[in-house]
Amino acid sequence: MFTINLSPSQIVAELDRYIIGQDEAKRAVAIALRNRWRRQKLPENLRDEVTPKNIMLIGPTGVGKTEISRRLAKLVGAPFIKVEATKFTEVGYVGRDVEQIIRDLVDIGVNLVRQKKRNEIQEKARINAEERILDALVGNTASPATREVFRKKFHDGEIDDREIDVEVSEKASDISSFEIPGLGANVGVLNLSELFSKAMGKRKKRIHATVKECYSELIRDESDQLIDNEATQREAVHIVENNGIVFLDEIDKIVARDSGVGAGVSREGVQRDLLPLIEGSVVSTKYGPVKTDHILFIASGAFHVSKPSDLLPEIQGRFPVQVKLKSLNKDDFRRILIETESNLIIQYKSLMKTEGLDVDFTDDSIEAIADMAVDLNTTIENIGARRLQTLMERVFDDIAFTASERAGTKVIVDAKYVMIQVGDLSSKVDLYHYIL
Repeated sequence: MFTINLSPSQIVAELDRYIIGQDEAKRAVAIALRNRWRRQKLPENLRDEVTPKNIMLIGPTGVGKTEISRRLAKLVGAPFIKVEATKFTEVGYVGRDVEQIIRDLVDIGVNLVRQKKRNEIQEKARINAEERILDALVGNTASPATREVFRKKFHDGEIDDREIDVEVSEKASDISSFEIPGLGANVGVLNLSELFSKAMGKRKKRIHATVKECYSELIRDESDQLIDNEATQREAVHIVENNGIVFLDEIDKIVARDSGVGAGVSREGVQRDLLPLIEGSVVSTKYGPVKTDHILFIASGAFHVSKPSDLLPEIQGRFPVQVKLKSLNKDDFRRILIETESNLIIQYKSLMKTEGLDVDFTDDSIEAIADMAVDLNTTIENIGARRLQTLMERVFDDIAFTASERAGTKVIVDAKYVMIQVGDLSSKVDLYHYIL
């Protein structure tokens, strides 16, 4: 489940469904993912020596860097976390330190493994929950014939709305935890619920609800009892160490600027704190120590006011695969509008369809939107594919406002209509330069 068995060409084909162009970036990511699977097939002594080849994606905003990470997260099915490098500060400063990335990744891993185990014992949990429902309805001393009568009624949904009382284990509350100062985030965290449950056993609570609602609660309760938490945590740590992926967004924002003293010191400090994490170190978490030697790091940045070479040399060396993403042209915009799965045109048409309004786009309208996107990105600010969202909002402004009053009708969006709706944007270009 946690190592995908897809060839690089299959991974690229999956990414092609949502991202136009950027073939080099897709290939780099696909090879890195396939290498995770290849490494698992190696003898153990060699497996430890093979480290992931971390990737740095370089390119302007809106060209697909973040979208690649989003689609990757859904594709891999392994512990995956996307973080913004700007959210972290150097150790000793107020803020989150970079080791929190690994702790959050392990939390994600635990949830993934727990969900996998829930699926495995789902049938047994359902059977146990059903027996507890019958106990609440007729008591555990009722005759087998009586239980079977009520079992049939339960299966047929005849008693779904009947109210009953059942006992379930109390869920540990996230609120009942606090951090011990001086021991670091999450290392010195005490969870009061865990402490009390270990000392006195799990607390029970009685709930009064319908049979249908109680059944869902009892399935959860039975699943929790059937799952071995310690084994789950051990498996999660192993999965994170071998298949975990960290996507570091906006890494260019932690480049120290040439402004003398100030924030630059902390920015460079964040880079230095990242070094051992990327190179391979042991991070203490509430689930035990986690080795980062084989976690794959993918970084991305626009590098508008800095260059990748402005990063610390040690950081540069830890990202051996550097890929430059290209700016989008008119043909890219056109393909984004019509070729990607669940594209903007499909989204807006489907939204209007809920009101009974049909919207059709002519070919020249799509060309006009693509032209306008290129024009505005060139003259105002290059925000890449995000420009299309701005334009589509303007195109649909009147349509969306009046859609509820036009049910059963059809609207044709052509190039002329597009220019009427968005043409004034280009005429305001000069004014934008004077807005503070």
